Amino acid sequence: MSPSRRSVVAHLRDGVRGLRGDGRGRLLAVVAVGWAFTLGLRFLIPPLLPQIKAAFTVSNATAGLAITALWVGYALMQFPAGVLIDRVGERALLAASLCLSGLSLCLIGLSPAFAVFFVGATAFGLGSGLYGPSRGTVLSRAFTRRAGAAFGVTLAAGSVGSAVLPGAATALVGRVGWRLILAGLSVPFFAVAALAWRVVPERTSEEANPSAETDAEGDAPRSTRLLRNVAGTLSDRSVFASSAAVGLLLFVFQGLTAFLPTYLEQVKGLDQRTAALLYGLMFVAGALSQLVAGNAADRVGVKPVLLVVTAVGVVTPVALTLASGVAALAVVVAVLGTRMAIAPVTNAYIVGALPDHVEGAAWGFLRTGFFLVGSAGSTFVGLFADANRFDAAFLALAALSAVALGCYAVLPGEG
Repeated sequence: MSPSRRSVVAHLRDGVRGLRGDGRGRLLAVVAVGWAFTLGLRFLIPPLLPQIKAAFTVSNATAGLAITALWVGYALMQFPAGVLIDRVGERALLAASLCLSGLSLCLIGLSPAFAVFFVGATAFGLGSGLYGPSRGTVLSRAFTRRAGAAFGVTLAAGSVGSAVLPGAATALVGRVGWRLILAGLSVPFFAVAALAWRVVPERTSEEANPSAETDAEGDAPRSTRLLRNVAGTLSDRSVFASSAAVGLLLFVFQGLTAFLPTYLEQVKGLDQRTAALLYGLMFVAGALSQLVAGNAADRVGVKPVLLVVTAVGVVTPVALTLASGVAALAVVVAVLGTRMAIAPVTNAYIVGALPDHVEGAAWGFLRTGFFLVGSAGSTFVGLFADANRFDAAFLALAALSAVALGCYAVLPGEG
C-alpha cells in the first residue's frame, strides 16, 4: 500500500474511532443500518424498471412519475417529522418510520395494478420521510464535535445499501421476480425498527418540550411563533444559500439516479446486469467520498469541500454523455458518485446553523422545501427520455449543478 493510501486509511480509522464511546457506537450503527435500507430501497426501483414497466405497460415518464411521487411523499413528511422531533423525540420517529416503510413495501410487492403501485411508492415516501430529520438531529446531538464524520458514516452506509441492494435485486429478479424482492425486504425494516427502539435514547423533558421564548411575541399562539421562527431561519445567508444549493443538487441527483440504468442500457448499449453493476459502483464511490468528505469538513472547513465536490459534479454529467465503452463509463459513473459527498457536509452545516429551540422543526421545514424541488428530477428526465433526448437532459442537469456551485460560493467564510 502506498504512503498516500496508508494515510487516507489511517485518517478514516482515526475518524471512525472518535465516534465510539458512551453507547454512541451502537447508536450510530443502528441509525446507519436503518438508513442503508431506507435509502437503498429508494434506489432499488430504477434498476428494476424494465420488469416493472413491462408488468404494468407504462412509459418512462409514467414510471418516473411514480418515483417522483415517492420523493414528494418523502418531502411532505419532513416538516411534520421535524415538529414531532421536538415533541416526541427521535426514538419513536425512527422506529415508526422503519415500520411504516416495511408495510408500504408489502403493498408495492403485492400491487395488482400500477395505481396501487403508485400508492405504495407514495406511502414508502411518507413512511421513510420520518427518518431523515430524526436521523439528522439525533446524530447532531450525540456527536456535537464530530457531526461531519458521523453524518459521513451514516450517509456512506446509505450509499452502500444503494449499491448492494440494486445489484442483488438485478441478479435475483429473473428467478424470483421483482414483487417478491420488494415485499421480502420489509422483514429487515421491521427488525431494525426493534433495534432502534432499544438503542436510540429518549429525549429528556427539556429537550422534547423546549421552553417558549420570552420576547415581544410571548403572547402569540405557540404554532404562530413556531412558523415565524422557522421561516426566520431563511434570513441567515448561510442557511438560505446552502438550502437552495441542496434543492438544485437533489433535483439533479434524482434525475440522474432515476434513469441512469435505463440510460446505460438504451443509449450506451449495456445489458441490464452490467448497467446495474455500474449503478452500484456509483454508490460505492459515493460511500467512500462521503466518509472522506465528512472528516475533511471537520478538519479543513465546509466551504472548500463543498466547492470542490460540486465543481466535479458540474463536469461529470457532461462527461457521461461523451463516454463510451464499459471501462470509460465505469470511470465516469464512479466519479459521478462523488457528488454524494455533498450530503453529509451540507447536512451537518445546516443543522449546526439552526437555532436550538426550533432545530427539529426548522430542519424538517427546509428538508421539505429542497426535497420537493428535488422530487421533480425523475419526471423531468423521464420526459426527455420518452422524446429520445437523454443527453440533453443530462446537459441541463450539469447547468443546474453550476448554479448550485454559485450558491456555495457565496457562503460566508468560516472563522
